[in-house]
Amino acid sequence: MINGRRFGLIFVVLALLLVLGGCAQPPEAERQAAKGAMDAAVSGGADKYAVADLDAAKKVWETAESQMNEKKYKEAKQSYIEAKAAFEKAGGAVEAGKKAASDEARAVLASIESAWKKLEAKTKTLAKQMKNKKGAWVADSQAFTEGMAKAREMISADPAGAKPKLDELKAMVDKWDNILKKMAAAPAKSSATKKAKKPAIKRAKK
Repeated sequence: MINGRRFGLIFVVLALLLVLGGCAQPPEAERQAAKGAMDAAVSGGADKYAVADLDAAKKVWETAESQMNEKKYKEAKQSYIEAKAAFEKAGGAVEAGKKAASDEARAVLASIESAWKKLEAKTKTLAKQMKNKKGAWVADSQAFTEGMAKAREMISADPAGAKPKLDELKAMVDKWDNILKKMAAAPAKSSATKKAKKPAIKRAKK
């Protein structure tokens, strides 16, 4: 009778250990599902066009990984489920983010193009002063036209990646804006200098 009770007690203990052991299994399936959602979000462009959502999802992932390392499997399981949902949200926000980036890049491109047209008009009014710079202006004008076409292609394909090209075009505009401003100021300065010297010349003759 005693042996039977001992056997029954041992059986119950073993059963409880098996149940507890089963509950304490690492949530590998949930972890892999969350990682798959993370990889899909990044490959889809979330790192460029849904940065805030992706960062938020990564924080949940990091929490899950920490819980996993601490063997808090129940908490880790829930965190991985939440991380998967967060990464999917980031992936879903890519299109809206890409459109916003495209609209912004196109607005910048239009501003640069408008500024260059103003420079073209200014070079015509400063034709005489442009003699020494004509070759450089022609070369840069061709480079600017080619750069504009390239920028449009890049904006259509990857608006975030078009920023370096837009910065390059803007630098070219700033360069010629400074050159033409100096040219426009030079004649006025020269004239003012001559007027200032005339009285001195007259006094010398007397």
